[in-house]
Amino acid sequence: MFLQSGAAQALPLSNEQVDKLQQFVKELSPLQQAWVSGYLAASSQQDNPTTVGQQINQPTSSTELIVLYGSQTGNGKAIAQSVVSKMQSLGWQVHLKSIADVKPNQLKKITHLVLIMSTHGEGEPPEDALTLHRFIFSKKAPDLSHLNYAVLALGDSSYEFFCKAGEDFDNQLANLGATRLFHRVDLDVDYESEATKWETQIQEKLQPIFEHASSTSNVVQLQPKDQVEAFTSNYSKQSPYLAEVLQVQRITGRDSVKEIHHIELSIDPQDIQYQVGDALGVYFQNDPTLISALLNILEISKETLVQWKEDTYTIAKLLQEKLELTQSYPQFVAAYAAAIESEVLAQLAEDKTALRAFLAERQIIDIVQAYPGKISAQAFVDCLRPLTPRLYSIASSQKEADDEVHLTLALVSYEAFGSAHFGGASGFLGKRVESGDQLPIYIEPNSHFRLPQDPERKVIMIGPGTGIAPFRAFLQEKDAGEFSGDMWLFFGNPHFTQDFLYQVEIQDYLNRGILNRIDLAFSRDQQEKIYVQHRLKSQAADVYAWLQSGAAVYVCGDASRMAKDVHQALIEIIVQEGQMNVEQAEGFLETLREEQRYLRDVY
Repeated sequence: MFLQSGAAQALPLSNEQVDKLQQFVKELSPLQQAWVSGYLAASSQQDNPTTVGQQINQPTSSTELIVLYGSQTGNGKAIAQSVVSKMQSLGWQVHLKSIADVKPNQLKKITHLVLIMSTHGEGEPPEDALTLHRFIFSKKAPDLSHLNYAVLALGDSSYEFFCKAGEDFDNQLANLGATRLFHRVDLDVDYESEATKWETQIQEKLQPIFEHASSTSNVVQLQPKDQVEAFTSNYSKQSPYLAEVLQVQRITGRDSVKEIHHIELSIDPQDIQYQVGDALGVYFQNDPTLISALLNILEISKETLVQWKEDTYTIAKLLQEKLELTQSYPQFVAAYAAAIESEVLAQLAEDKTALRAFLAERQIIDIVQAYPGKISAQAFVDCLRPLTPRLYSIASSQKEADDEVHLTLALVSYEAFGSAHFGGASGFLGKRVESGDQLPIYIEPNSHFRLPQDPERKVIMIGPGTGIAPFRAFLQEKDAGEFSGDMWLFFGNPHFTQDFLYQVEIQDYLNRGILNRIDLAFSRDQQEKIYVQHRLKSQAADVYAWLQSGAAVYVCGDASRMAKDVHQALIEIIVQEGQMNVEQAEGFLETLREEQRYLRDVY
């Protein structure tokens, strides 16, 4: 920081300014000098002048960094934990929190924030981030001119509103006066390498501020729920556990319009432990028949060798085990169009609206079939992104299942372009996996979809179709003596005789008082379709009475329609029975969410 007299002549400063600067620097402590250095570096940064603030708020000796994550699938949490671990090793005061555990008014006290935010559904924040998202866009949002922040956005480019939630948070924090430490970075599903690069950039950006800050409280602060989940396993998403398949059984009738399976996997409880509400991550393989058809179109031999992540594979093996073939996405279209030099496909890739409609109907093979072209094996695999595991709500309680974990899986199948199409994971699990096979799996904790901590609290469970999965686990948990509150289940599917999932079990729970009430909505058993939201409204008085008595409401299943219809039904019930207007009813539900009494696991 000290200036030499010879160097001063080369500076764009007058002699008087240099003298003042010299005197000012001499009066500073080492900590203050470090801060000034960081301040000047930040002020001069021009890499993104429209998005990166020109001034960082002055830190103190007690500077703290809050790392928040809003995560639906666990990816955001994993990145946040990595960020905290690296910064903790530097002696910085770093606190890790789920965004759901931050009260809105606490924003006033945070000076340095790193936010890792996933996007869910149609550009929406994940469930754990909804409260804070609504708050910062409300009239109650405070001035945040004291806040320095950075946002990492996670998304899936196969969806229209790619990284929209992260973008919303980033823009609105700036609108409220906060200063960007670093321009937002948007990452796709193959995010690992870019996330690592971003972590390094953030660390370098913050280092002048934090490297000399007090480290009296540098232990990572986890929430109590995370501490409950402190079981340490050698297995994770990066290092999955091999579970043996015990059973794959169809549980819908032969004439059902749905094909739903109950799957049981064997695990060692010393290696794998889970809680009700958690999800199971499953790695799957693509269909060999699909791969053969695809390679035939491309005129590429199955034995052709290709490189991927510094390893060599035959293209057939790589396509089967490592690359995404069933979910199509814009980057593939752009890369494939360039590789085969298709001007028509390239033009389609530029038209976002037309491209979305095109992709909605097609898997990778359909795109290749519609636009065949000459391409090498290596060039083709370079167009594809890595296969990602799929998450399923766990349908069992380990208190009862012990050395097993259960899933409820709907087979995705449809006819298109002259051939049968299947979902990647659901086709693998529902059509090709057999007893005795081994599946790579891992547990994805979901601490915000737990049974109430008060074991006597009433519970309303709304889970049509495969949304019943976690509620089967809830019932097993109660049956094992871990919970005693009254339970009310709303379940729906097309037909009573074909689609009443776990009917015998549920009737037994009802008979024994484990399940206290049930309302069923079999939509196609009468001329007028009846869904779970209609059953809710038909029981409006009792639903509201349960809410008034402290009941928690859980919703699991389809996010695009069912969850929205159920939310609207709850609003109408509160308006009707609580003598409120719509705004007050929304506030009532938001209070339930803040109290962990309105919880959703929707997809």
